[in-house]
Amino acid sequence: MKNFDPSKAIQDYLVFGEFGDVNPSITDSSTYTFLNPEKMEEIFEHEIEGCFLYSRHWNPTNRYLSMALARLEDTESSQVTASGMGAINCVIMQICNQGDEIISGRTIYGGTYALFKNFLPKFGIKVNFVNITNLEEVKSAINEKTKVIYCETISNPLLEVSNLPELSKIAKEHNIKFVVDNTFAPMIVTPVHCGADVVIHSMTKFINGTSDCVAGCICSTKQFIDSLNDVNSGASMLLGAVLDSFRAASILKNLHSLHIRIQQHSKNAAYFAEQFQKLGIKTYYPGFENHNGNKILKSFMNDGFGFGGMVTIDVGSKEKANRLMEMMQQELVGYLAVSLGYFKTLFSAPSHSTSSEIPEEEQKKIGLGEGLVRFSVGLDNDIVSSFERVKKCLAKLKLI
Repeated sequence: MKNFDPSKAIQDYLVFGEFGDVNPSITDSSTYTFLNPEKMEEIFEHEIEGCFLYSRHWNPTNRYLSMALARLEDTESSQVTASGMGAINCVIMQICNQGDEIISGRTIYGGTYALFKNFLPKFGIKVNFVNITNLEEVKSAINEKTKVIYCETISNPLLEVSNLPELSKIAKEHNIKFVVDNTFAPMIVTPVHCGADVVIHSMTKFINGTSDCVAGCICSTKQFIDSLNDVNSGASMLLGAVLDSFRAASILKNLHSLHIRIQQHSKNAAYFAEQFQKLGIKTYYPGFENHNGNKILKSFMNDGFGFGGMVTIDVGSKEKANRLMEMMQQELVGYLAVSLGYFKTLFSAPSHSTSSEIPEEEQKKIGLGEGLVRFSVGLDNDIVSSFERVKKCLAKLKLI
């Protein structure tokens, strides 16, 4: 399935409003009327296609977006949520019970790390953090209580690549659910083709692309998505991480340009990475042939979308990283801001921002230094000029 084209899958998905609008109509309603009590009772018992009860369950706008996202990830079904963290919470709470355990990559988004390390133990769920690129370490962490192997396709912020096919084999051998956060690699990788059971996105990032909302999604089998929405035991239903219908409509519009944006993000990030490397700056980028995960990623990535829009560099110290970012913002390279996938370049120092939840001792152990600067490279048409401004800042700091 390496030749799967997710952009074509989305383009082939046609939906319009009841008046023939080229965009689906936005349903701005929290609740829906019935002609008789019997039909309302029936919908409480089980879903009926085309019928809606209450927008915490479903509404038409969220349904349209979910159907398109299922096309994107080539899954049977999908669920939209109010944030990426909402998606992760719902998935974990649906699969795990008190006393269960999770195996997770140790270089993951700081919010996910904090959820796993500090919050889940309150519910009797233990998380074992491992070097997810070391398959033997993953295997050795499995026991009879393990219910989930969790990883990021491309990790945040060190850009490590998870060997999805091999991790899937391990999971299936032990009847464990394999959950993949694909936020850094939409369209670039289709995790279900590598054996993932559940795929998560923070749609706040690349999928939406305009940094004007917070949203998430869960893509999986119809059976799993239906279980999330069970009125008695569904995590999505009962935790209430509902996405607003206006935001769902906005994301659906942006989704149709995702393939163009990902290609340009990837092209520009590749240029930044190559130039950093030429200047002798320590650079993390999965597109480099000497990157530990490059061959693995090439073996299952979709053709034509590049290696993503993320690049991380190490300038040696917190002071230099902070000064560099201040100077780059002054030089109009982009914005000193967290998040990613925006049309402008964004940069931050992850050890003191998006990964600050990871303890300092653990950061040192995994190689997450204070001098790291993470770039989400934007859609600049003149990328050469953009990098010249970066180079100017590096030179002023005597980093080159």
